[in-house]
Amino acid sequence: MTTNQGNAMPVAPFVLSLISAILVLGGGGTMMTFSSGVPYSGGMMGGFTGMMGGYYGMMGGYYGMMQGYGLGSWFYALAGVGLISGIIILIGAIMVYTQPSKASTWGALILMFSILSLFGMGGFFLGGILGVVGGILAITWKQGTSKV
Repeated sequence: MTTNQGNAMPVAPFVLSLISAILVLGGGGTMMTFSSGVPYSGGMMGGFTGMMGGYYGMMGGYYGMMQGYGLGSWFYALAGVGLISGIIILIGAIMVYTQPSKASTWGALILMFSILSLFGMGGFFLGGILGVVGGILAITWKQGTSKV
């Protein structure tokens, strides 16, 4: 009589992917917050207003160097990639745990969006790396069987 019982649930892929999703969502939210174009006053690279309501600053422009010339939209796009990737990684992590028979499919989705999230800073890059590891673990996870 031999018993070969593996893990009944893919706990490690779930936990790593869940942490990854939280970090990626946090990174995307942080990036969205800091690139929101909220006007600031003063600064070397340009400011919102100067004396008498005029536009002053070294680089001029309404929001300064980074957002006055169209680069702000790139930050929004990358933050959006991070937020969407984080949501999909979160859904994938939950589905890996609730549908272990389809763990490899959800793991591939986690892996793909974890790599994509690295373009949007990937949850301070740690979230993207944890997602890649969690996705690979989910792809290679096999449901345990019991032989009596």
